Formats: sequence, C-alpha cells, structure tokens
Amino acid sequence: MNLRKLCCIAASLGLLQSCIKDAPTNPEADITTFAVPKNQLTGDVFIDQTKRQVRLYLTDSAFKNGIVPTISVSNGAKVFPASGDTLRFDSTGTTQYTVTPATGGKGKIYTVRVVGTGNWKFGFERWDTVSSEGASWKYVNPLADDGRNLWASGNIGIAITGVTEINDFPLHVSSDAHDGKYAAVMETKPGNALSGWMGIHLFAGSLFMGNFVTDYLLENPLKCTQFGQPYRGMPQRFTGYYKYQPGAQFQGKDGKPVPGVTDECSIYAVLYSGTSRLDATNILTSDRVIATAILTDGSAKADWTHFDIPFQNLSGKVVNMGEQVMLAIIASSSKDGDHYRGAVGSKLVLDNIEIVNE
Repeated sequence: MNLRKLCCIAASLGLLQSCIKDAPTNPEADITTFAVPKNQLTGDVFIDQTKRQVRLYLTDSAFKNGIVPTISVSNGAKVFPASGDTLRFDSTGTTQYTVTPATGGKGKIYTVRVVGTGNWKFGFERWDTVSSEGASWKYVNPLADDGRNLWASGNIGIAITGVTEINDFPLHVSSDAHDGKYAAVMETKPGNALSGWMGIHLFAGSLFMGNFVTDYLLENPLKCTQFGQPYRGMPQRFTGYYKYQPGAQFQGKDGKPVPGVTDECSIYAVLYSGTSRLDATNILTSDRVIATAILTDGSAKADWTHFDIPFQNLSGKVVNMGEQVMLAIIASSSKDGDHYRGAVGSKLVLDNIEIVNE
C-alpha cells in the first residue's frame, strides 16, 4: 500500500472519530451479508448499514412462496430469525431481524424490506433525513411518492469527508418546485482538506436511481454509485422539468481554472440487462446497455424547462421475453463531475420526472 493511500486512510479514521460523538453501543452486531439465490432476485440485495435496512428485489414467485436467506453477521454475534430459516412476507413486504453481539447486551434490529419499483413517476414530494447513531452529520434523500427507497446520491461519501449540515451537501431539497411543494436540487460544492488529499477538489451534485455503497470509497469512488432498479417492459420516453445555472469558473481535475469552458448539467436514463447494477465506470459503455434517453442540451436554463426524450435502442439490442432488466435515472449539476471537473456553484433543479412505458 503506497504512502498516499495510507495518509488518506489515516485522515479518514481521524475524521470519522471526530464525526462520531459516542461510540455505538454494539459495533459488532451487524448483518454483513444477506444472500438469496440469484434466480429469485430482480436486483442485487443491498444492505444499508446507516438505516439498518436490508433491501430485497424479488421475483413475484419468490415473494409469494418465501425465501431461505443465508445470513452472515459480525464475528461471534447471533441473528434471529436464524440464517437458513424460511422467510415469508405479508402484504407489507417487511420483517425484522435482531443481531445480538458476542458480548451480549442490546442487539441491533434490521428491517428487511422487499422493494417494488411500480410507478415510475416522481414528484420529489417526500424526503428522508439520514444520519447515524452518534454522528454529527445528517443529509436528506428523496423517497418515491409512496415512501419507497429508490434514490441515492454521493452524500454519504461526502459525509465521511467532514460535511455535516444538510444544505452543505451537494444534494438537498428545494421549495422552488415546478409542481407541488418540493423539488430536488443538485449543487456543485468545493472540496475540502480530506477530499483534496484524495485528489478530489469539488463535489458535483448528483441524484440517481439505485444505491450508494462505501466499499470502494478509497480505491475507486466511481464504483460506489450502483445505478438502477428493476424494471419491466420497454420504456418509451423520459420526461420532466429542470432549471440550470452553471457556476462562474470551470475547473479541471487538479482544481485549477480552465478558461473558456462553461459547466453543463447532465440528465439521462439507461436501460440495461441483468440484475447486477452498473456504476459510473460503465453505465454508458457496458455491452449490457439496451437503450438510452439522454438530454443533449445541458446549458443554462433560467426558467423551468420541459424535456421529453425518446429512448434510443442500441443497434441490435431489444428486451427479450422474460429477460431481467434494470433502469437507471441519473442527474448531475456538472456533467463531468464523475471526473471531478466542473464549476463550484453550478445548480440543477429537477422536478416531476417520469418514465413513460410503451
């Protein structure tokens, strides 16, 4: 391991200690894996340690007949119901597991929830405040209008660098809505001391359908963005409303100004095959991609602007009968933000988006 990486890890550990007011009561009582046979899944299982949730994406038959998960927990801990016990769901699609640490005492309760995607129309009227036990940070994340956890952002990764206040995160909620009370706002923010150690000098505002995992945060942050949710059928159009104001000064990956370049936003949707999620390293280049709907005009829009983008199939690509497919929706206040290029202050406001099926 090189010196740069060791410094980053040391800085991260020191920062994490300062972010946590009190050590968790039971740090060794986690569900670490929750395995379900692949043929029973429409998307990979996701364990959200911050919210103590296990999100399942099941086929209709698996939901109806039940599953037999294989569960791993922290060393020496015990889980109830036990690994290998049959799990059946009521109409709510939720149940709970308790993990007791090896030392005894109070356990952690995990909610296991089956996530259905259902309606693909999103008004960003419901938001969830996310924090962690003893942490000084908190941020918000949109929910589907019926409360489903379908959306994610890079906010959790940015929290680890020391950002604490809701409105200091690149993704937050806005009352400047096209319709209803709220909209999603993404704003490109300056990096900080820790991110600078990692060569990251700005945080682009982002919102995407999928999950954010922290496994690759130091190795390859782009792989943390797990794009997509299970989808049925063939999407026809991607519609919605947005406003955009680019920041004053575009900067390169090194954090230095790039004269003559104006930032642009990005908004797009991608349909792809399989149940394992694509990420920011391959979402537009993977041979699993079937169709895309991409906003081509990412320039400034002072007023609410409507977009209606038809999905374009890649040559020879179709959805085969019975094939499992995923659909990702991705938006960013800086289109090159995944390469840490953009303008601090760029702001994208997004509302009333919809995937229209054939």
